[in-house]
Amino acid sequence: MTSAVVIAGVRSGVGKTTIASGVMGALARRGMRVQPFKAGPDYIDPSYHTIACGVPSRNLDTWLLPHPVVSELFHRAAGAADIAVVEGVMGVFDGHSSLDEDGSTAELAKLLDAPVILIADAGKVARSVAAEVLGYQQFDPDLRVAGVILNGVGSERHLEFCQPQIEATTGLPVVGWLPRRDDLVQPERHLGLIPTAEGTVMNDWYDALNAQIEQTIDLDAIARIAATAGRPRATAEGVFPATPQAARAAIAVAQDRAFSFYYQDSLDLLAAWGAEIVPFSPLDDESLPDGVGGVYLGGGFPELFAADLSGNAGMLESMRRAVARGLPIYAECGGLMYLGRSLSDLDGQQYPMVGAIPVVSSMEGRRLHLGYREVSACGDGPLLTAGQQVRGHEFHWSVLQDPPDAASAAYQVVNQDGRPEGFRAGSVWASYIHVHLGSRPGLAKRFVDICAAAKGGF
Repeated sequence: MTSAVVIAGVRSGVGKTTIASGVMGALARRGMRVQPFKAGPDYIDPSYHTIACGVPSRNLDTWLLPHPVVSELFHRAAGAADIAVVEGVMGVFDGHSSLDEDGSTAELAKLLDAPVILIADAGKVARSVAAEVLGYQQFDPDLRVAGVILNGVGSERHLEFCQPQIEATTGLPVVGWLPRRDDLVQPERHLGLIPTAEGTVMNDWYDALNAQIEQTIDLDAIARIAATAGRPRATAEGVFPATPQAARAAIAVAQDRAFSFYYQDSLDLLAAWGAEIVPFSPLDDESLPDGVGGVYLGGGFPELFAADLSGNAGMLESMRRAVARGLPIYAECGGLMYLGRSLSDLDGQQYPMVGAIPVVSSMEGRRLHLGYREVSACGDGPLLTAGQQVRGHEFHWSVLQDPPDAASAAYQVVNQDGRPEGFRAGSVWASYIHVHLGSRPGLAKRFVDICAAAKGGF
């Protein structure tokens, strides 16, 4: 039985990713096989886990995914591990709804029957932090809060004003703490932490973090807490094929500094249903890989690399030829921006792009578009047939000069009055909506089927 523990926060900004990545890395350095997970739809935090553990981190989202699929993905990845460590999302009780636990870390922890270690910020309090922890402990009696980690502790004297009251009031052990150290705080920008794909996260940061974790967090206590996790049974039928499928289509997947937002399980699902995943770089490669039957352009930060993307004339022309020949092309968020006529960088400078869809994206006058979306397909696409629905997630600052209309939209957003979203043009399907290919059965298989039918066409 794999041990499992959820590291959750009382709110966003309390150091969940730093502490979770540090705990994962420290356990891995002790020789344990650690399988990392991230609650919710975030793409960036898992990249920190992956470096810490040396294996891909995976998203578990109880709103995007049916609960049996969440269990399937968890068991599939954690089965060979010694311990599974799940980083929560936002505050432990925050999710899709204001009145229930749908999509929250708490819901996920209960689904997995895993204990929770709660991170609280001690930066500007002393014994008052015990009252906060007590409230979280009592808010949902079915949630197994099993320990506390304090962040932002000023000194050991400060710890002496926090830890005894927490333990006396709640009966929960304080299993560790982190001091206030600016060198352990990762820099952020407009969409949160900087993805590790850009190469800015240095090994020195992990070394310093792991050394601090070993000094002030009781890893043995965390392992003992994780060993109390239950083992809910996985369902017999799932989104992965029951028997291995032979490779029958090569799909080019954009993976570089500009495009790095993919759910690992989505890529695994494509491979399981017969895709050969062929990575390529719109920044550095001169053309698409030979012989591919389709293209998958994920999200990322193309606005930060607009000049280089626009300057790669060979790749732009290769993409245009692929569009002209009807190669299936599926794009999400940053991929949509790349397929448009032009996009702007953070300084407002516009750069020509592929021109496959009538999109001019800009960072000027930007505003945050964030949240879960339920969409209905407006036509037959690479994932869905017309009228089929799927859940997804939207997270971007860029805006479009001309929003989509009903005639060319990829989707109608069901939970936002049916507004048109995304673009479909020939074999191109592009949207701001990120879709997990485990969200409903058949998504990955359909994409592979379509790419298999088109192979050799490029």
